[in-house]
Amino acid sequence: MPKRLLLPLCALLSTPLLAAELQLSVEIPRLQVAEYHRPYVAIWLEQPDQKHVANLAVWYDQKLKDKEGEKWLKDMRQWWRKSGRSLEMPVDGVSGATRAVGSHSLTFSSSQPPLQALAAGDYQLVIEAAREVGGRELLRLPFSWPPQQAAELSAQGATELGKVTLQLTP
Repeated sequence: MPKRLLLPLCALLSTPLLAAELQLSVEIPRLQVAEYHRPYVAIWLEQPDQKHVANLAVWYDQKLKDKEGEKWLKDMRQWWRKSGRSLEMPVDGVSGATRAVGSHSLTFSSSQPPLQALAAGDYQLVIEAAREVGGRELLRLPFSWPPQQAAELSAQGATELGKVTLQLTP
């Protein structure tokens, strides 16, 4: 292969390595209750004025017959009002099953939707959880996109959510 073609090829192959990343860790805590149900969780991005920007994940019971699990999505009230009621569930790449107790990781790259179309500016990562025969909880983590330097933000839930950590990589 001629040397003059090698440099553009190397640049093309290394481009994804330069993509900014948003890594999220969400802890679902173990609760000592008589009747335990896994929480429904919605994760989305919004502007500082709380205008919805993009859905990142929605975890709910997809195995109930006749899409019965979708009926309870409205219990995540903030997400439902901003985005949920206008969606046709399931949403490819967003919807998923409820998660068990423990820590769960998600990674999003600026080279793929929904971050691919995200304009530079200030945002909030919002996580809302609701559980049958349980409570509701909402956490917000403000951040700037794209990140100029590596950063780690965290918030601690009180009941339905445990520790939530957001890592931003330029």
